[in-house]
This record gives sequence, structure tokens and C-alpha cells, in this order.
Amino acid sequence: MRAVVVTRPGGPEVLRVEDVPEPVPGPGELLVQVVAAGVNRADLLQREGHYPPPPGAPAWPGLEVSGVVVGVGPDAADAPGGRGGLPAGAGPRVGDPVVALLAGGGYAERVTVAASHALPPPDGVGLADAAALPEAVATVWSNLRAARLAPGETLLVHGGSGGVGSAAVQLGRALGARVVATAGGAQRCARVAALGADVVVDHREEDVPARVREATDGRGVDVVLDVLGGRALGTNVSLLAEGGRLVVIGLQQGRRGELDLSALMARRGSVIGTTLRDRPAAQKAAIMAEVAEHVWPLVAAGRVRPVVHARLPLDRAGEAHRLLASGEVLGKLLLEP
Repeated sequence: MRAVVVTRPGGPEVLRVEDVPEPVPGPGELLVQVVAAGVNRADLLQREGHYPPPPGAPAWPGLEVSGVVVGVGPDAADAPGGRGGLPAGAGPRVGDPVVALLAGGGYAERVTVAASHALPPPDGVGLADAAALPEAVATVWSNLRAARLAPGETLLVHGGSGGVGSAAVQLGRALGARVVATAGGAQRCARVAALGADVVVDHREEDVPARVREATDGRGVDVVLDVLGGRALGTNVSLLAEGGRLVVIGLQQGRRGELDLSALMARRGSVIGTTLRDRPAAQKAAIMAEVAEHVWPLVAAGRVRPVVHARLPLDRAGEAHRLLASGEVLGKLLLEP
């Protein structure tokens, strides 16, 4: 089969389509014919040599796909596969459409995935566009749960126009929160507002902390969902309301930052850091089951939708990486074999 391999650590030019051995589904796994694969910032880090795949995962990138089951490994039919509450034997079967969360390997014509990490696509979304959902909604749902976001609270989403950010704006609004988001440029801010953000701050033109304080009457926000990391740490803590929670899910502005502990203590706040890719398989399965139960109905109702910037063929993966790194993507990029 064809896959996008990283020939050496480096820029987008090191990505190349090559023939690789087709994977074979093991116990509890599915073999999926890929219809589309999501492109994520973690893929860029892997290409640069900063984020190696976990043991046992394919060497090529790709953390989410949509496709059709073409093979079923031993015991895979007994896995609920996001169909919580169904009896044994009700798992995915050959011919079923699925979306799947992966540890790697999505940039390919076929991929194996744990059946418990695969879901039937939500109603009302085309199978290709559904590839934009698994990584984003699993990340957002699990982290908003960790932050205990409650209806009526205020959520600050950094990067509201990105793949995760666009999902967070919609899901936060659907969960009853007041959503403040950042984006770069008037056009992107308008698109984020159309997704449901109550307040959108143009981080290219405006003083973000001042605008957030103004939007909250000086109170601050209850939850920050942060993809920036290091250099934003102090600012994020300063924007927390009493009892506020900062959830760090990305490191676009570095791995290290200075934390004023007295400021955190004065707010009786907390800082939470999470990743998704390297979680134990059982935790991922539990997250996907919750996504099926709680998020898929919101997608089917049109309250949360995939935001797809563009679809590109597999052999233009380097172009997709350049585009994502440019900061001009609104939502997700998809690769199609």
C-alpha cells in the first residue's frame, strides 16, 4: 500500500509517498481502508523528529482517519467500538464505515486500529469530513471534562480557528458555557463568531488580556483551554477567575514558562496538563465511548460540526504541512489517498 513516510527529520520536503507493507489486524483490531486522514500539529512535530510515535505504532504520521472496515482481527467483533451498552459481538464488521483515533499511521491507504477506538460516523456528516472529528472532539471532550466545565461558566479558547479550537468553541457553547475565543485577523474572527463564540479577540490587533478582562467585567474566566503553552502560562493564570482551571493541551509557544504561584494560590486555581496520543488504550476507549454517547448526538443535531479548510491528495502531504504551519488554516486539513 501507499503511505506518506518521513524520510528524515526536517521540513515538509522530507515527506514522501512510498510503498510499505500492508498492516495486518491483530487481536481486537480492525483493518480500515482510509477515506480521509486528519492533519494535526502533532504530525508536524513528528516530521521534525520531536514527537516520535509510541512503541508499536507505524512510523508514518496520522492520528485520525475515516474509512471502511475491510478486515477484522480476532476478538475485534466483541469490542463495543463506541457502541456502549451493546452485547458482545456487536462490534464493527467488514463493510462498516468508521472514524478512528490512532496512535499513528493515518497517512496511508490502510491502517489498523483498536476496535474500541473506532466509532460509527455521526449522522449527518459525510464520511470524508468525519475524519476531521476524532482527534479534535476526543481532545476537547476529555479536557473539558477534566476541567469540570459547567453550564453558565466562561470558557476561554486560545486558537479558536484551529482544528481543536473550532471544535472547542462549538462544544463549549453546546455544553452551556459562555465562550471567549482568540483568532488572528478579522475574517477568521468572524468565522469563529459564526461557530458560536460569544466574544472573539483578534490576537494580531488587540490586547488579549485586556479584552478578556473587559469581556468578563474583570472577573476572569473559569476555564482556559490552551494550545500555546510556555510563554502564555503567566498570562493565562492572570486571567483565571476564583477557582479557575487552566488546561494546557499544546506547546506552540514553548515547553517552559514562569509561574507566579502566589497568583495561582490567590485565585485558588489549578493547572492541568494532558496529552491524548500516549494515554493507555483503555483510557482512549473510555473517551471514545463518551464521545459516542455525548458528542455524536450534538453533531447529529448540527450543534457541533467538522470545520474542513481543504482536502488534499496523499502525495501533497508536504503542502498540507506547509499550509498548517502558516497559521492560515481554518479548522482541519484532510488528506485523501
